[in-house]
Amino acid sequence: MTSDATDSPADDPLAAALGLDPHASTPLYVQVRNGLARLIRDGHFSTDEALPSERTLAEKLGISRVTARKAIDALAGEGLIVRRHGSGNYIAPLLEQPLTRLTSFTEELRQRGFVPSSRWLRRAVGPALPDEMVALGLSPGARVARLERVRLADATPMAYESSALPIFALPNPEAVTDSLYHFLAERGAVPVRALQHIRAANASARQAELLAVPAGHALLFITRVGYAEDGRAVEITHTWCRSDYYDFVAELRR
Repeated sequence: MTSDATDSPADDPLAAALGLDPHASTPLYVQVRNGLARLIRDGHFSTDEALPSERTLAEKLGISRVTARKAIDALAGEGLIVRRHGSGNYIAPLLEQPLTRLTSFTEELRQRGFVPSSRWLRRAVGPALPDEMVALGLSPGARVARLERVRLADATPMAYESSALPIFALPNPEAVTDSLYHFLAERGAVPVRALQHIRAANASARQAELLAVPAGHALLFITRVGYAEDGRAVEITHTWCRSDYYDFVAELRR
């Protein structure tokens, strides 16, 4: 077994990229985890690409297999890799969505090379709830088109989403088969601006089952109200995103 020594094979590209320092105060497995996490987020690995095995990491980095295993365990615990029994560890999809641009889930995934899809749970027309009437400017007794689905990237569940739209924007919810925004654009009702609120939430039992996470798992809860060019509100969408796969990025200037 390889020991955690100072003679790491520095000529190996992965070892050079991680730049491990066995004399640093930070535990070596944490250095490996931090370095691999950085490479994953920077796109050094592709989604669904196999991570080097525990044994290969130990050999490449000149560390023990125990150290490599602890680093891999940490990456799996954070959702950066997906373990497949009998196959290995694979890079999980990670979606970084800017907060300064109004795009759909489908558009964001396709721009990053993922294959988007939806697992539909409900497409129906029903009475508007009180918060929907307020957000959409509807009268009491109004009806809305209701969409409920799990959003997937490369077959991995990323988010659970529930939307309500005025009937004038979406008279037949069954007509939406893929991107909601693409459908609305064809009807001249696509949102051109939106107000979005983000906060932390814990997964309910149902959400946990739909998103393949433990109950109580940390989620990002997003409420978006979208407005068409004529100023009318055309959607209110509640989205519960897996925080291990989803990042929101904002560029700030002074």
